[in-house]
Amino acid sequence: MNTIQPRSGTGFILRKGEKLKITDIKGEQVSDFICFNLNDKREYLSSGRTIDYAETIFLTKGNPFYSNRSNIMFHIIEDTVGRHDFLLTPCSADTFRIIYGDEHPHRGCFGNLCEALEPFGIKPDEIPICFNVFMNVAVNGESGKISVLPPKSAAGDYIIIEAEMDLIVGMTACSAEMSNNYAFKPIGYSII
Repeated sequence: MNTIQPRSGTGFILRKGEKLKITDIKGEQVSDFICFNLNDKREYLSSGRTIDYAETIFLTKGNPFYSNRSNIMFHIIEDTVGRHDFLLTPCSADTFRIIYGDEHPHRGCFGNLCEALEPFGIKPDEIPICFNVFMNVAVNGESGKISVLPPKSAAGDYIIIEAEMDLIVGMTACSAEMSNNYAFKPIGYSII
C-alpha cells in the first residue's frame, strides 16, 4: 500500500479496468479525489452531473461517477463507510484565510493537487470540485445550511473504485481541520 503523508497529495495514472483502493489508515481522515481522462484532459470528474444523474448527494457502492461530458469515469464497487462528500471544493490557502482566519495559511488540498497534477499538464484553473472520500457533510433540509462533521470512517475503512476509462488521478490527505476532526493523518492507496 502506498501512503499519502498528512497534508500532502499525489498524482498517478489509473488504467481502464484497474481498481483503486483508498484506505483511511488511522480513521477520521478525508481524501480529496479528482480524475481526468488521460487521453483528453478537458474531460474531468463532474460533481454536478454525477449528483444530477444519481439523484442523491450521498454516493456510495454501485454509483457511477460521470464526467463533464456525461461519460462514466468510474464506479464505487466497495465501500465500508457509505458517507462521502461531493459538494465542497478542495480546501486552499484562501479557505484557511477566510474560514479559519490564518495569517500564514497552508496551501491546502488545492495547492497539493496543483503540485501533484502539474506533471500531467493540468493547470490550477482546471481543477474542479473533488470527490471528498470519507468526508461527512450534513445539509439541513429546511435552511440548506451545510455542516462539516467528523468523518464516520474508522481505522482500516476503505472504498474501492473501478476505472471505466484511462484516468489521471489526483489525491490528497486533506489539510482542513474541521474535515478531519482536528487531526491530520495519512491516507493509503493501492492499485489492485
